[in-house]
Amino acid sequence: MDKPKVFGIAGWKNSGKTGLAVRLVEEFTRRGYRISTIKHAHHDFDIDKVGADSYRHRQAGAHEVTIVSGTRYAIMHELRGAPEPTFDEILARIEPCDLVLIEGYKREPIPKIEARRLESANQEPLAPTDPHIVAIAADHPIAEGFLPVFNLDDTQAIADFISGIVELPAK
Repeated sequence: MDKPKVFGIAGWKNSGKTGLAVRLVEEFTRRGYRISTIKHAHHDFDIDKVGADSYRHRQAGAHEVTIVSGTRYAIMHELRGAPEPTFDEILARIEPCDLVLIEGYKREPIPKIEARRLESANQEPLAPTDPHIVAIAADHPIAEGFLPVFNLDDTQAIADFISGIVELPAK
């Protein structure tokens, strides 16, 4: 199976990554593309509620717990001390789609846009030290000048740019 087309959104905490990712999913979906996302969390997270049946299954020691309904399903895989899966291992589990948008994984060698907001706690630019950053989306003027710069809220222009970079077929 061919590897899916991927494009990343990198940036520090509160840089606007999630907002941009959500707007891009909406825009690409509006254009008729099938989009999947992968979000990397740097902390212990849980999508399960304490006391729920599935939570109890995991607490009992289940390796994987799958919850299925008529509208969605989720598979929770407990690592139980095993190493975090690699980016490629996670990507291999994604169903076929037109594009996988990646939020986080800022060190992966994939094309990505750097999100920047003035309010972000860390103002250290990622682009100068990451050759895989192909553009910057910011809510303030950017002086670097060596990469295309977009307004953080110009979702259509950013989507057009991404389409060209990953060579999405016309819909």
